[in-house]
Amino acid sequence: MHNGPHGPSTPSGPSAGGPPPAHRAIELGQRYELLGHLGVSTAASQDFDELARGMAEETGFLYGFVNLFLEEQTFVGLHQPPPDSGYVTVGRTMNHNHGWCPEVVARRKALPLHDVHASPRFSGNPVVDAVGIRSYFGAPLIHHDSGTVLGTVCVIDPEKRPLHDARRLRDIVISAGAQVMDHITPAPSR
Repeated sequence: MHNGPHGPSTPSGPSAGGPPPAHRAIELGQRYELLGHLGVSTAASQDFDELARGMAEETGFLYGFVNLFLEEQTFVGLHQPPPDSGYVTVGRTMNHNHGWCPEVVARRKALPLHDVHASPRFSGNPVVDAVGIRSYFGAPLIHHDSGTVLGTVCVIDPEKRPLHDARRLRDIVISAGAQVMDHITPAPSR
C-alpha cells in the first residue's frame, strides 16, 4: 500500500490466482453492464457512506465498506476513523490482491474472520500489516436475477473479536449487504 491523494491505496495490477484473465474480463464487463442497467454510479456515494457507517457502528468496528469489484476494489461507501485519530486512513480503491473481499467474491458467500491471525492463509494478507487489521467480516453483493456478484460489504478492525460473537457479526454484515442490494436493485415485479 502507498499513500495516495486519499490516504493509503494500492497499485493496480492483475490479481494473483483466481479465475483466468479472460474470465475476469467477462465478469468485469457483466458488472459494468448490470450497474449501467441499474443506473448505479461507480463513484463515492453519500448513501453508501451512510450504509457503511451504520454497518460499522452496529458491529462496533472502526471501518466499514461498500465495495464494487471493478478494475480495482472501489469503495463507493466508506466509513473510517477521522484522520487525526491515530488510525490509518484508507483510500477509495484497493488492488484485487489485497484484503479478503476477493475471497468473498470467489466464494459467493460471507467470510467471518474473528481473528485473521488464526489462519496462516488469511494472516499473510498485506492489509494486516498496512492497516493493522485483526478482524474482518464480509458478505457478497449478488444481483438476485442475474446472479452477478457486484462486490461486497465488509467491516474491518484492529481488534480481534471473540469467536462466540462471530455469528452475530456475520449476520449484521449479511443484512447490510441485503440493504445495499435493496438500495440499488428495483423490487421485482409481481
